Amino acid sequence: MTTPSTVTIELDRIADARAAYAVLQRRVADGEPWPLADDFGTGPEASWGPREVLGHVAEMLPFWLGEMERVVAGAPGPTPFGRTADDPLRLGMIERDRSLPLPVLFGRIEIGLRDWAARIATLTDEERNAIGSHPRLGEVTSSRFLETFVLGHAEDHVAQLEAILAGRTD
Repeated sequence: MTTPSTVTIELDRIADARAAYAVLQRRVADGEPWPLADDFGTGPEASWGPREVLGHVAEMLPFWLGEMERVVAGAPGPTPFGRTADDPLRLGMIERDRSLPLPVLFGRIEIGLRDWAARIATLTDEERNAIGSHPRLGEVTSSRFLETFVLGHAEDHVAQLEAILAGRTD
């Protein structure tokens, strides 16, 4: 059974991510212009700058919300869902969106995090226990899905942006 504290912790993490991206917006804007990465794929030579990270976060939040809804609707499952890092559509979305104005990218991230907060608040125990089948991870519950693809993922990209900003030498 999901406890109120579990939901509170998840919502606090979303709120913390929203606050972190809001602070990062000014810091990233102050660093403009950011060059676009030549290689932003998944290989060892890939290198993401702020625009690739933001393009990815802006597209991944609604993507994973839809995928979680697919898993919940397919209960008891396991329902196939997801993608891997080398998915051509994922990379195409990053390529397309990384050149958008920063306020647009940060605005999409804010909307995505807000939508996740709204959904987290309404997830039932049954929905949290729905089982999906990911092409790389295999079977996962919606609760693990939430941690892996949303909460931890959004937090990891905050840390990635902070590291990029800390390493800027110009």
